[in-house]
Amino acid sequence: MPLIFAYGSLQRSAVQVAVVGRRLDGRPDSLPAHELSSTRIEDPQRAAALNRTHNANVTFNGRGDSLVPGMALDITEGELEVIDAYERLDGYARVALPLTSGARAWVYVAAGAAPRSPG
Repeated sequence: MPLIFAYGSLQRSAVQVAVVGRRLDGRPDSLPAHELSSTRIEDPQRAAALNRTHNANVTFNGRGDSLVPGMALDITEGELEVIDAYERLDGYARVALPLTSGARAWVYVAAGAAPRSPG
């Protein structure tokens, strides 16, 4: 079963239900050697619909004391495809990275700013 690391809107139950049709099972975890950042929403209509100008993102910084908190969520292969489509709307791509727990998870990042992690 795939695992995704959510650090933004996918942590919220309402978003999970809207995107995949159910509340996802998960547990708190964190992404080491990264920090929260943001990316500008280039499409003015998308920004207006979301009522914001930027989306959350993570950036690799290599610092051992740096952690991005979030949730490790269990999903099915079919849900992974649905979440891929949802995240692509905002220009995100997924990369596999190690979490603090030792688990490997898919993490969605701005496609032009993929973390350069040894993960």
